Amino acid sequence: MGEFPGHRPTFSCRNCRNPVAFWQDLISKDFWGKSGRAFLFHHAMNIVVGEKEEKQLITGLFTIANISCSNCGELMGWKYVQAYEPRERYKEGKFIIERAKIVKEY
Repeated sequence: MGEFPGHRPTFSCRNCRNPVAFWQDLISKDFWGKSGRAFLFHHAMNIVVGEKEEKQLITGLFTIANISCSNCGELMGWKYVQAYEPRERYKEGKFIIERAKIVKEY
């Protein structure tokens, strides 16, 4: 697990409490993942990015890569690598983390 001087991670892996995202990087809580509600983040940390794959999602065709916790291997969500619809390009480089996979840390 990484150390982050001056910052307190706000979201951690539900399994192992590995910090995966800062509150400041949260863009939206209005997304959906495989297990239900999901959050969109500018950045994620302490994750492993998997192989790229094309996937048809609700909002269109994307190239995505699954992301997993770097500590316990729990599948957390995915990274948007490429959007094929111009109106969805704002998601490129951003991360979906499923709400069921994280806990808030205060």
